[in-house]
Amino acid sequence: MPSGGEQPQRCPAAAEEERRPLLARDGGARGPRGWHRLAGTAVLLVSLLERAAFFGVAANLVLYLNSQDFNWAGEQASRAALVFLGASYLLAPVGGWLADVYLSRHRAVVLSLLLYLAASGLLLATAIPDGRLSFCGEMSLLPLGPPCPSPGCQRAWPSPYCAPVLYTGLLLLALAASSVRSNLTSFGADQVMDLGRDATRRFFNWFYWSINVGAVLSLLVVAFIQQNIDFLLGYSIIVGCVGLAFFIFLLATPVFITKPPTGSQVSSMLKLALQSCCPRLWQRRSARDPPRDHLLPNHRSCQPDPSLLEDVANFQVLVKILPVMVTLVPYWMVYFQMQSTYVLQGLHLHIPNIFSASPTNNSSVPGAQSSNYRIPEAWLLLANVVVLLVLVPVKDHFLDPLLLRCKLLPSALQKMAVGMFFGFTSVIVAGVLERERLRYISANETVSQLIGKDVYFAAPLSIWWQIPQYLLIGISEIFASIPGLEFAYSEAPRSMQGAIMGIFFCLAGVGSLLGSSLVALLSLPGGWMHCPSDFGNINNCRMDNYFFLLAGMQAGTALLFVWIAHRYERMRQGTASQNSSSRDRG
Repeated sequence: MPSGGEQPQRCPAAAEEERRPLLARDGGARGPRGWHRLAGTAVLLVSLLERAAFFGVAANLVLYLNSQDFNWAGEQASRAALVFLGASYLLAPVGGWLADVYLSRHRAVVLSLLLYLAASGLLLATAIPDGRLSFCGEMSLLPLGPPCPSPGCQRAWPSPYCAPVLYTGLLLLALAASSVRSNLTSFGADQVMDLGRDATRRFFNWFYWSINVGAVLSLLVVAFIQQNIDFLLGYSIIVGCVGLAFFIFLLATPVFITKPPTGSQVSSMLKLALQSCCPRLWQRRSARDPPRDHLLPNHRSCQPDPSLLEDVANFQVLVKILPVMVTLVPYWMVYFQMQSTYVLQGLHLHIPNIFSASPTNNSSVPGAQSSNYRIPEAWLLLANVVVLLVLVPVKDHFLDPLLLRCKLLPSALQKMAVGMFFGFTSVIVAGVLERERLRYISANETVSQLIGKDVYFAAPLSIWWQIPQYLLIGISEIFASIPGLEFAYSEAPRSMQGAIMGIFFCLAGVGSLLGSSLVALLSLPGGWMHCPSDFGNINNCRMDNYFFLLAGMQAGTALLFVWIAHRYERMRQGTASQNSSSRDRG
């Protein structure tokens, strides 16, 4: 305990890097609360613009790669979308760890937005003919008709055009988006934390709404422009959104509270795991490496490492939590279908026009000109977003209080099981719809429709039949994803909350990548998704079987999840009763 005027020792780097320049001046005319709110508002605007850019890429990525500019097969485009979505979650711990250990959250967000700008600019360059030629070279031409008169004749689809450049741009974009996601949320909470717990709670509510508003604006405007006007203009808007977000963040820097990197317990946890799994290897490494206490005395005195007992306790908590989160992986495999195979399915259903049809609009000739615009297939994602925007306040203000009064409010784990059930029903509905669509195709009942510059041979079923599966996915997100975040945050020790949240997002990315791998496996010769003679269509594929396979995997792991969750609840209740008995004896 310091005596008299003696102050606790502070780290010099921390004293230099933690800045409250405007908040330390008695607030000026605005007052301290006004500066806090201004900083929080700037973070909300940046998050809105970043989500608008992200959804602008993800929503129509399958359509972009499946267009005549690239001529990727349907399964190739779906696989690329799943890889992009998975990487944007899988890489989330990387940005958070770099911010905690080296950069600070402010610098991490600045550098991530710069990388975001460069990667989206690369994607924009591929939408320009000269840019494609410079980065990708000439595209090998595909035959316009069937390769041979025999109906069963197949021809191997060529390797995807411009794949190295596109995958590089998408992975850099995913890294930037994941770093912004992992750092901007906590950075925004830092701005209002001094105003109290209620202000922090309200910030998270507004943050959640801002990212959904960004998604809505992107789907309504950018997705429409990409499908009906030009991808070049659509991607230009995306670059403009990222540039504006970067400009707003830099402009608001004087009112931000910036904190230095405080270190991450992930490194010590990995060290403990290595000591437990490979003790001999660790002993040899410890004997080989000299002690470093004398090299960084100031650093060790300012930021002491957690004690071994704390590391062991945190490792035990991680071992208990991890099985619960791992069993959510098949749910994420189902969840990310709405931005990949659901989109591909929608392109092969009848999409109505926004305006009244003209005679030229019904032409089945590729490249025929039309003055009409079709409803963007990506607009069906609005069903997912709208159900979240509507049902979350209803659940928060009416349903949960009612269940709480009746003592029927389910736990986070029980809600997650309910969410898995809705995810299962969504993919079942998608499989039934796909089987019905293929029934029309087998009867040779097709409708040729011009979407952008490309012709799709669709079944005469309205795309509105897809709405139930999107609504069910939205409901599943309310019960699985949001309670999953609540579980990860509340069950983790305070010193491990960042790491556990990073693992949660990382496992969501694992689910998306596993879905992509499953599509790749089923696209091999003889697989359900192998249809090279379709020339970008999926009418000779059996995507319905793929949906039913996902449903079976989800059902099996849901039963496993219920068992693991029940076991976890019993262990937690046992620990709570032991602690209560210890306090009573004391």
